[in-house]
Formats: sequence, structure tokens, C-alpha cells
Amino acid sequence: MATLNLGAIRYNWKGAYDGSAAYVVNDVVSANGNSYICIQAGTGQAVGNATAYWNIMSSAGTNGTNGTDVGTVITTQGDILYRDGSGLQRLAKGTAGKALLMNSSANAPEWGDAGGGVLQIKRGIYSGTSTFNSTSGYAAFGSLNVAITPTKNNSSFWINAIVYGAGNGNSAHDTAWKYNVSDSQVGATTAIFTDQTFSNASGVGGTSHFGQGSWAANGDADNYYLNQKAVGGMYTPSSNNGNARTFQILCRNNTDGTVRPNMTLDSGRGAGGVSTIEVWEIANGIYS
Repeated sequence: MATLNLGAIRYNWKGAYDGSAAYVVNDVVSANGNSYICIQAGTGQAVGNATAYWNIMSSAGTNGTNGTDVGTVITTQGDILYRDGSGLQRLAKGTAGKALLMNSSANAPEWGDAGGGVLQIKRGIYSGTSTFNSTSGYAAFGSLNVAITPTKNNSSFWINAIVYGAGNGNSAHDTAWKYNVSDSQVGATTAIFTDQTFSNASGVGGTSHFGQGSWAANGDADNYYLNQKAVGGMYTPSSNNGNARTFQILCRNNTDGTVRPNMTLDSGRGAGGVSTIEVWEIANGIYS
């Protein structure tokens, strides 16, 4: 029975080109990163892009070099790959707690503090009941204060204090007093919030800013009264820096009587309170 030679009916991979080997149609070889297919049988016929024996099947790309090849640009676990104006660049992994940010020129990533929102909170309490008396100016209201070292040099501070107090004893029914806050970098007894003037209004009542008006005449009801005031607000230092500050609650009373912290007017009646102060460091740009 006669045999019919159909030749190769599929590509035959022969590996790297060998100048001494015989090749037939549809043999495929590699040379210099390219692949070639044989279009005419022969031996010792050099491969090329357009010859009588070979056609190029695939061409090698450009070899990667530092700056274009990912494997040579990033070298360490956690590295980040990005492109600048000239090619691929490596941003080495950041340290714990850092966030990926855009640089000030807005053209490349960098590591930095996440920022934004509340950066830290400090709290202080004062439960003392020693008589307070300062009629000529502000003085520290006991040890109701908080020390804080900012994490940034351009932060604002949300100060929120709840202060308890009353006139000291049954003879103090005409006592009026007011509160404020000091910043140790400004002055130990210098008020940082808008101040107020005393009011001689009759009856228990408030004045315009952190203040307590005068008491009414002696009676049973006010013996049990414990005055509570919210003191504070948002504060951005005019001379901002990263140095430690102490925020202290201040008080000043009029000449009609002294003040008793954390107690009712008649200290023998009713319950007392515990004054508190909280300072929140707020990132720049969050509050305006």
C-alpha cells in the first residue's frame, strides 16, 4: 500500500537553533529571544526576520533595566511601586502607624501621620472643697487643670469643664463669681476666653459668660442648691507650638462672700460634686 507523506500538520518545537541540524517546514526554533518558523527545509540556513528558510514568529521585548523592571525596582516586602516623571520608582515600606499620603507637590506618595480629627484627649478632676476667695482678679480654682503636650505644632484645643460650686455658708447669699481658663504659655491667671462683668441681679442666675449672679435672700431652698457651670470652648493659641501646656480653671468672686468648690451653699446639707476638665487636641483644619 502506498504511503502519502503529509508533512508536519502542526508546529514542531525544536528548541534553540542549531546550525548543524536539518529543519523542515513548520519546525520552530528560538534564537536571541525570538522565535522562528521554518518555511523551507534546509541545513545550516541562519535564522532571520525575512529569509527564504525562516519567518519570525515572535520578537523579544526590550530587556528590563533598573527603573523599568518591577523586579529590580522594589526589593523589600512592603515596598510600594509608583511612577514619577522618568519611570518606575520605589517607596520603601513605612513604619508602624504611618499612613500613605500625597506629598506637598502632589506628584508622589510619601509616608506620614494620618492626621485629622481628634489627636488626643486629656482629663483632670478636682474634688477639693477648700474655700476660694479672690476678689481682685482671677486665681486658680483649686487644682482643676490638665497638662497636655501637643502631637502637632498647629493644633486647636477643645476645652470642656464642668465646675461645681456655691457661696460659702449661709452668709454668702449675695456672692457672685465667674470662671475662665488660663493657658500656661500665656499666663497662669490670664483668661483666654471672652470675659464677663459681675451681675448684681437678685436671685440665683447667670451672667453672660461662665458666671453666677448674686444669690437671693436667705432661705431654705438655696441651701441645697449646687451651682454647675460649663466652662470652655474651642481655643487656637495665637503662638502655636508643640510644647507642653497646662490649662487651668480660673475663678473670681465679688466682695459679698467667698466660694466653696464642689459643695452646696450650706455644706452640711445636700450632696457635693466633682469638677472635671477635658482637653481635646484637634487637628489643624478640622475646626474653623
